[in-house]
Amino acid sequence: MTVAIVEGRALSGQQKKDLLNRLARVEGQLRGIQKLVALADAPADCDAVAQQMAAARKALDRSFVQLLTASIVNQTGNAADLDAAKESAAHLAALLDKFA
Repeated sequence: MTVAIVEGRALSGQQKKDLLNRLARVEGQLRGIQKLVALADAPADCDAVAQQMAAARKALDRSFVQLLTASIVNQTGNAADLDAAKESAAHLAALLDKFA
């Protein structure tokens, strides 16, 4: 699936492209896990599934960090003034606290 990338204030076009590429890799990992589950036969197969699930979770966590890092850089860097930058940073810190 190709998605048109719109330049915005939250993330640059390149940051969006990088994040979308990372998410596509996670999506591929999840498809691979689904196949492993479907084909699981022996108890050792569950070990492989668990390992791949942990890797996918870690990759998704890394995507989350990448999203927030890029947002912090863009939103605070493009703020109209210091107060707007502080407000943006506080909002992103709240997201980190809520979802991390």
